[in-house]
Amino acid sequence: MDHPLKIVVTGPESTGKTEIARHLAGMFRTEYIPEYARSYIEGLDRPYTYGDVEHIARVQEDLLKEAVHRENSIIFLDTYLVITKIWFREVYRKIPGWIERELKESGIDLFLLCYYDIEWVEDPVRENPGSRRIYLYECYREEIELLGAPFEVIRGIGPGRFEHAQEAILKHFPNLKTLRK
Repeated sequence: MDHPLKIVVTGPESTGKTEIARHLAGMFRTEYIPEYARSYIEGLDRPYTYGDVEHIARVQEDLLKEAVHRENSIIFLDTYLVITKIWFREVYRKIPGWIERELKESGIDLFLLCYYDIEWVEDPVRENPGSRRIYLYECYREEIELLGAPFEVIRGIGPGRFEHAQEAILKHFPNLKTLRK
């Protein structure tokens, strides 16, 4: 393989993205790129701005580029620019042009789109409970479909959710069975 596989775990808030990305990275003995937005927003002492969201997107993209240069066979991303693009559209009604270019050129090999079938957990940086989760899930799905990227919807509760994610990856990349713990 001349480049690492890039697998994005994405979906609405409170759908287990971080847990799944961590679990898969451990299972396949590789790294995952954490969601930068969470730590950045938690560190602000004011409401976030358009500039903050663009900063988040650029840092997330830089983290991916750095990870590609390390010797990983797989990189798991806890969210990606699909979410940021929708965030810009929903909150500011405008999207920086570079995001569209990066999405088209990203070479993401697989999106794992987390379904909203697990309970919402309130948290100070989450903004979209209830029907917003459903709406945003559909937005992310449509965006991934527009990219023409392969994706699998991840459902299930507890360990079943992890198993479903593993099965989705092995469905697309059966040769990865040898990399698992």
